[in-house]
Amino acid sequence: MYGIKNCDTIKKARDWCEAEGVAYDFHDYKAAGIDRARLEKWVAAVGWEKLLNRAGTTFRKLHDADKANLDAGKAIGLMIAQPSMIKRPVVEHPGGLLVGFAPAEWKAALAG
Repeated sequence: MYGIKNCDTIKKARDWCEAEGVAYDFHDYKAAGIDRARLEKWVAAVGWEKLLNRAGTTFRKLHDADKANLDAGKAIGLMIAQPSMIKRPVVEHPGGLLVGFAPAEWKAALAG
């Protein structure tokens, strides 16, 4: 599970995993960073539009020029520079990638 330790959604996701008996490792990408290769892999799997948290404060505070003409390369650069722009949580599992916390989707993918 990738995210930010103090994020409320991460707390809900971690509580859900514990209640469902789903084992996981946690990577705080705000504290430990995130590498370009992993982000590129995620973008290839789900698209940059799903990964980039445009509703968050960090993105909204960007200059308009930084928000303009977004594409995969620019979005990856923004997420590397400021990992809090990555939606949370991101979970790599044998069947694919989960982005965001949706209990029903998680149950189908992880607790089955």
